[in-house]
Amino acid sequence: MTRIIVDTGPLVAYFNRRDRWHRWVADQMAALNPPLVTCEPVLTEACFLIQRAGGRPVDLIGKVAQRSLEIGIDLEEDAVGIESLMQRYADTPMSLADACLVRLTERFPDCRLFTLDSDFEHYRRNGRQVIPLLHPA
Repeated sequence: MTRIIVDTGPLVAYFNRRDRWHRWVADQMAALNPPLVTCEPVLTEACFLIQRAGGRPVDLIGKVAQRSLEIGIDLEEDAVGIESLMQRYADTPMSLADACLVRLTERFPDCRLFTLDSDFEHYRRNGRQVIPLLHPA
């Protein structure tokens, strides 16, 4: 089964009808099988941005409570791998959330990363492997 790993952008767009990507993200979400996988730094970013846009971050956390969105990484357990990625991409710079997502793609080889962020076109998993993306054309 292909796991869908979700980044901040699609979560924010999904919960903000005024977001330019809302319709596209909502259509993608309707076609995906839960649970989607993410990380706590993505949830932190998304809650902040949803709140700033006048939305309700509690609705996002509700998806975790309903188990349609799951946390797929433990920062403490994966700190060495995450640190290595952040050092490798220090010139980008790579955020903690992005490093956790790349690490998740390494953990789930049969996955796609659902993102609106073009940085993931440049990041590589396991050294040199292109990360399979679900993103707007």
